[in-house]
Amino acid sequence: MALLSSPRFLRNVLLADALSCVACGLLQVALTRPLESLLKLPAPLLLATGWFLLAYAGVVAAIATRSPIPRAPVWLLVAGNVGWALACVALLATGAAAPSALGTAWVLAQAATVAVLAQLQAMALRRPTPQAGWA
Repeated sequence: MALLSSPRFLRNVLLADALSCVACGLLQVALTRPLESLLKLPAPLLLATGWFLLAYAGVVAAIATRSPIPRAPVWLLVAGNVGWALACVALLATGAAAPSALGTAWVLAQAATVAVLAQLQAMALRRPTPQAGWA
């Protein structure tokens, strides 16, 4: 797998994480009311998590652009992504919200996305020999 052995693999995964957070965050902040109606998710939840995602994207991007990429903060990002995925599942499992079918898909898509990103970040960190540009 040449992709996994690339010295830019972790940086690219982090940038993908940041971009996905920006996209989702902007949608949730800019279109809170229409999304509330469409997804049947509470506007305060959409707005708060949207702003959080935008701030989180900034942190992830800052880490991704460091040279070398510091490993300890990336492990915190892995934990944050796992936590986000679990929170998404818990939101649905506990009945804390009653989303529409599209809202359920929205939440599950976020859970799946961050779970995959966490896995890719962890895989990059577990490589036997760190690549150039890593701390």
